[in-house]
Amino acid sequence: MRRSGLIIGSVLAAMTLSPAVYALDGITVEGGDSSESTNVWRVGAQFDFGRTLWQSDGGGAVLTGFWDAGYTHWSGLDAETVSLAPVFTLNFPGDGGVTPFIEGGIGAAIFTETNLADRRDLGSKFQFEDRIGAGLRFNSGAELGVRWYHYSNAGIKQPNSGINKSAVYFRYPL
Repeated sequence: MRRSGLIIGSVLAAMTLSPAVYALDGITVEGGDSSESTNVWRVGAQFDFGRTLWQSDGGGAVLTGFWDAGYTHWSGLDAETVSLAPVFTLNFPGDGGVTPFIEGGIGAAIFTETNLADRRDLGSKFQFEDRIGAGLRFNSGAELGVRWYHYSNAGIKQPNSGINKSAVYFRYPL
């Protein structure tokens, strides 16, 4: 039951501790609520793609991205999640030293439980993690923002009730 979480956690730890493969660029801490009215706490590690994917002619919009590896504790639902997702960020640089951005990504998550405190049956431990967010990046590289997540197994196994969470986060650059 916890074996898949241990395997994914080991892979994420190896990625985090292996600077030859990826450089750890930031640590995120976030807190919020689930669609089951419980608290959700998450810590994540970010690994920037290291290049600009697209830029508008005038430079007013810049597309970048990062890999996000995370651990989530679902308070009151007796579950934890490990996840890995590529996240694409559309930045709107300006002259004020603060860069607003929006982000989105689709990744994978492994839940430790499928039946969350007898409230919701996810059907499988494997879930897709969809996210959208918005925030501000400061000159120091720190970020403050909000995110909305949806977890679902996309009908791979029934039931497919899914679960949502929304959170406020702070990213500390490394």
